[in-house]
Amino acid sequence: MYKSGLIVGGVALVLSIGVVLISPCLVLVCLAPFLGIGAGFLAGVFGKPGDKDTSTKNGAIAGAIGGAGALIGQLIGAAINSIMMGPEGVMELTRSLGLPSGGPAGEVGYWVGVVGGGICLGILDVFLMAGMGALGGILWWQITGKNLVPAAAEVIDKPKVD
Repeated sequence: MYKSGLIVGGVALVLSIGVVLISPCLVLVCLAPFLGIGAGFLAGVFGKPGDKDTSTKNGAIAGAIGGAGALIGQLIGAAINSIMMGPEGVMELTRSLGLPSGGPAGEVGYWVGVVGGGICLGILDVFLMAGMGALGGILWWQITGKNLVPAAAEVIDKPKVD
């Protein structure tokens, strides 16, 4: 489960940084369900748990680890974007669009929005990916896992013939 969580976490980290660099308004929330399901399914593939409950739990943990990667990527991307653009750049952009731009309160609001938004959306990614990871674990169990357990039980139950 840790292996799959770290793989998906690395992918989510890179995607988060890339998406937030393009625009802080774009978030990874749209991709988080797919990444979470992938993490949960991979947890089943790598771990091959023996029952549905373990598969679900492992998938949720793998999804949460992947979500932590998304959270870190969201914060790194927001920091890079805010350094590149800054509150002055945002005010200039809003003025060029004919929208009102704030004074000193606008600058404080910018930093609260960048930092607070990054944290809130990153935490949402963690919970969403953990839930979808549990679903991915259940999917792995339904597709592959339940077929592996009876074969292993037959081997154990058969008497050894010499």
